Amino acid sequence: MSDLTRTDSTAFFTDQYEVTMVQAALESGAAHRKSLFEVFGRSLPAGRRYGVVAGTGRILEMIRDFRFDDAELSFLSRENIVDSRTIDWLANYRFSGNIRGYAEGEIYFPGSPLLTIESTFAEGVILETLILSAMNYDCAVASAASRMAQAAGDRPCAEMGGRRTNEHAAVAAARAAVIGGFASTSNLAAGLQYGLRTIGTSAHSFTLLHDSEREAFAAQLKSLGTDTTLLLDTYDVEEALTTAIELAGPKLGGVRIDSGDLIEQASEVRESLDRLGARDTTITVTSDLDEYAIAALAASPVDSYGVGTRVVTGSGAPAAGLVYKLVARADEAGEWTSVAKHSSGKPSRGGHKEALRLIDGPIAVEEAVGIPSLPGDLGEGRRLSVDLVLDGEVDESFIGAAGVKRACARHDESLAELPRSARRLQDGEPAIPTVFYSA
Repeated sequence: MSDLTRTDSTAFFTDQYEVTMVQAALESGAAHRKSLFEVFGRSLPAGRRYGVVAGTGRILEMIRDFRFDDAELSFLSRENIVDSRTIDWLANYRFSGNIRGYAEGEIYFPGSPLLTIESTFAEGVILETLILSAMNYDCAVASAASRMAQAAGDRPCAEMGGRRTNEHAAVAAARAAVIGGFASTSNLAAGLQYGLRTIGTSAHSFTLLHDSEREAFAAQLKSLGTDTTLLLDTYDVEEALTTAIELAGPKLGGVRIDSGDLIEQASEVRESLDRLGARDTTITVTSDLDEYAIAALAASPVDSYGVGTRVVTGSGAPAAGLVYKLVARADEAGEWTSVAKHSSGKPSRGGHKEALRLIDGPIAVEEAVGIPSLPGDLGEGRRLSVDLVLDGEVDESFIGAAGVKRACARHDESLAELPRSARRLQDGEPAIPTVFYSA
């Protein structure tokens, strides 16, 4: 295992059956058959009106580094997982196909063809686990974040959930939350890697470290300046507030409340701040918030929200329910044949697909999916798929900080097209229907 921890390859972010399928396909002679895989969701999590595409940029980063190095190949050989012919094939693996899909930040619905991977069977099937693990998690977080940001209105939300997931997922969650509409994150690695705005000042332990709350506040103000945010609820909120204004004056940047009845506490703190002349001091609330708690605080004098556990766990839907299915394959003559799974409860639709969001005026009314193409008389709409990888070359504009900015803009524009019903938190059907058209 020590060898594996030193590799920069992403090839082992996968399941064993991906490489054993490659071995069996090499044996049958079908490994090099041209194939089309598709990522889609059969449904949205219960009650959700839309989903948000996220994880695409991370997938493209990982595909660039998807190589089987000596550590991975030695493990596969030593454990007799695959044979020597497969080892040789994996040693030379480079994805050389094409990937198209919905741009990151785009809204999606049941049946939306989120990602299509056109390559040989072996090249495409081996990416299944990596692609699904990134998209299922990131889409879940971005979708939850979008609901929370919509509930918050013009009050910013900060992602603060790094301590409620593993260290790698924490970075992915911060990135996805910002794509979904959050303004910032507490995670420094995400800030460094993706150019996200980072926030944070102190926790209860800092106050408890000192002999008195006054001493703790004084130290924080001296070190970080009066623009800092002081945490009020380690002991008594009202007493802490009085001390804070005595030390910082009316120019104190902000205060944070992390426990108790947030609606009542926020109102009382706002009254006290105004009475003490600190009318510009902002109030941030944290403490197990989700979209419903944020909506309940809409009438309270709160300026911003810090969200942890519920956003990094998808607010009750920790995975988006996306699947990766073979939908077409070419024969020896290069002719495409649609293939589909017909099992009860888990069907798929075979064939190449074209997606268009139909627009009536400024409002989206239908997710139109053509198999393999759409009728020419559907009306005005916006084509949804973009090229992400061409002949193995990744489009770098979807990666890194620039990719996140692009995804944020796409999310805002897509959300603005949806009917008002999309923003309701009550259980309901998808905001617009998905309609399939067969040529």
